[in-house]
Amino acid sequence: MSLKCGIVGLPNVGKSTLFNCLSNAKAQSANFPFCTIEPNVGVITVPDERLNVLAQICHPERGIIPTTVEIVDIAGLVKGASKGEGLGNKFLANIRETDAILHVLRCFDDDNVVHVDGSVDPVRDKEIIDAELQLKDLETVESRIQKCEKQARAGQDKQAQLALGVLLKFREALSEGRSARTVVLDNKDEEQVAREMFLLTRKPVLYVCNVDEASAVSGNKYVEQVREAVKDEDAQVLVLAAKIESEIAELETYDERQMFLEELGLEESGVNRLIKAAYSLLQLRTFLTAGSDEVRAWTFREGMKAPQCAGVIHTDFERGFIRAEVIKYQDFVELGGESQCRQAGKLSVEGKDYLVKDGDIMHFLFNV
Repeated sequence: MSLKCGIVGLPNVGKSTLFNCLSNAKAQSANFPFCTIEPNVGVITVPDERLNVLAQICHPERGIIPTTVEIVDIAGLVKGASKGEGLGNKFLANIRETDAILHVLRCFDDDNVVHVDGSVDPVRDKEIIDAELQLKDLETVESRIQKCEKQARAGQDKQAQLALGVLLKFREALSEGRSARTVVLDNKDEEQVAREMFLLTRKPVLYVCNVDEASAVSGNKYVEQVREAVKDEDAQVLVLAAKIESEIAELETYDERQMFLEELGLEESGVNRLIKAAYSLLQLRTFLTAGSDEVRAWTFREGMKAPQCAGVIHTDFERGFIRAEVIKYQDFVELGGESQCRQAGKLSVEGKDYLVKDGDIMHFLFNV
């Protein structure tokens, strides 16, 4: 299961610097708007300390295979992007292809880094981006309403009537300057219809406050302004210093990076925290496979049952699913491996209705 997050924000807020920290790919970073035109794409691993612990127990020949996230660095949006300003239409199309949005906000003062609007105001910057995405969504919704109204009038098309009801709710919110994600839908059918619309402001969002070094641990007045502005949204806020993260990324060894973090008073790098936050933003979880050949992480969505998770590994596993053998991560570690868990009765056999949990160590039996 792939995950794609798009990094958005105004020009010169630190998007490309952050992308460079996240990915081995090096996006161009410069002190002028639109230095990023084509979207840069990087595939990064999701940090999971459990894999290292399991590897110490299993000694896998092929090593560790973590799960991954795809990050897309989308060029800086500006006021008027919904009407094509600053190559806006192309950038908005790139956002539409992502699963979640990482909205980078400048929360630092630096006279050497120009701001496209002349001053630092992260709440204003957020509202500019929000307005452009909302206007684009409103354009999409209006167009679809016309189509659905025709279909609904032409006959007893229940699906068109359902879609029209959802579209009208979105139009009301967007017309009032609210994002589509603020609309509360009545049931699963409406949720499904909404997902198929791929609205920009319906996507989950993580606000990334890019701060200076002095504010990396506790934040600053700008971060507090952002927290206050988004308190009523279903969104998360993460604080990191992209400049520091770029310095951490250049250090060669794990020990060097940890020493640097400790000197700054940080337990974990902002990049690691961001990846984990993006992962959980979409309610994604990890199940594990562990043996002498490899230790591997697999992504699944919360609420998936055993056969669906088997299908994450291979479609044949889901199609011919018989049962799943499950060991809890903590039991595997405490007892020292699979055979010990079997002997201690800590391996459970689960059927098609088993809801897989984060950290489950799975072995699937199937027949096709």
